[in-house]
Amino acid sequence: MTTTDLVPRAYDAQLTALARRHERAGGVGLQVLNILGSQAENLLERLPDRVKDRLESATTRALEIAMRAASSSRRTVPDQQGWLNTALTTAMGAAGGAGGLPTAMAELPVTTTVLLRAIQGIAAEHGYDASDPEIAKECLLVFGSAGPLEADDGADMAFLSARVTLTGATVHGIIGRVAPRLATVLGQKLAAQTVPILGAAAGAATNYAYTSYYQEMAQVHFGLKRLAEDSGQSREALVTALRAKIAERP
Repeated sequence: MTTTDLVPRAYDAQLTALARRHERAGGVGLQVLNILGSQAENLLERLPDRVKDRLESATTRALEIAMRAASSSRRTVPDQQGWLNTALTTAMGAAGGAGGLPTAMAELPVTTTVLLRAIQGIAAEHGYDASDPEIAKECLLVFGSAGPLEADDGADMAFLSARVTLTGATVHGIIGRVAPRLATVLGQKLAAQTVPILGAAAGAATNYAYTSYYQEMAQVHFGLKRLAEDSGQSREALVTALRAKIAERP
């Protein structure tokens, strides 16, 4: 089955562009794993048990802080270009990696806030009001994707096609839904940032990968949303067509 069997040919170019973004999202993460000489699933084993036990609660707290800070900062600080967000988090990652695990843990809410602001900026780029509570919740949902250090297209497709009823759902409820997935992803980030010897370099590379990944996934998420609204095609049909388009790519 080709994408033209699923949606009209007129939308093929947009789907191709989204497929390229999806491909780019994971590319930088694979480079980081090559630098670290590790697999994503092995990274968490490097963390002390006391840190692993606190990951989900720390992630929930980071998301709650990020939601408050990102929302309030939009009134005074304009959205930044993607490269600037990436540069900022890369610098923070270097600082976090240089200071070891305690510094990397302390940096987590700050990086999460910058990531959320970047996602909100991409929502605005696609014509959505990030201060709208429903769009704010959709921004949080982007954190439900697989993560940059996982070669898991299935998880990303599940995130994109999830039939989440946002109406009536609280921000706290959305945070509770994405926190377990994000806790694993951020645990990998912490472990990568604290690789012995690499230190600041590992921290910088990891944050670069994470920022690039979530910005690309936000582009895919809100690009699909905009395409569904403009074309009249269902999101489910577009996600299926995107999956087929990704499978077609070499």
